[in-house]
Amino acid sequence: MTAPSTFGLSREARNLHFLLTNLVEEVPGIQSVAVVSSDGLLLLSSDSERNAEAREPGKGRGKGPRGSSADLATIVSGIGSLTVGTAKLMDFGPVKHTMVAMEDGSLFVMAISDGSLLGVHGSADCDMSVVAYHMALFVGRAGHVLTPELRSELRQSLENESGSTR
Repeated sequence: MTAPSTFGLSREARNLHFLLTNLVEEVPGIQSVAVVSSDGLLLLSSDSERNAEAREPGKGRGKGPRGSSADLATIVSGIGSLTVGTAKLMDFGPVKHTMVAMEDGSLFVMAISDGSLLGVHGSADCDMSVVAYHMALFVGRAGHVLTPELRSELRQSLENESGSTR
């Protein structure tokens, strides 16, 4: 994993980067992670190089959905939107988490208190209960600090980072 630069970021933004880095490094089987705002924008990802690939397609492929965190963010946002619509139609209350199990991997999506989403792409051999547990810890720690100001700072940081990799 390539750690994104946290130079010049607020303490809260650095803490979220730290939490995300720990999630990826400490939970076996996690291949990529994305935090997506309620309007579908990528805020934070596990691999800054993949963010650049999303803006410059064909520059190599990593593990994960087509090798880019932006692709993971798009998938997470779409699944989040679909499940929220489903929950409204079924009148069962808000969606807490979604899991898609595939032959060669899994996708986990968990709601963060402000409407943002945490998406995790796991390998086929990951322990789903361990991944879900650590995602819940991340959401519990990140949910209360993910303010509109922090979301704006994280988005700006990603935009600056992608501009410097071109």
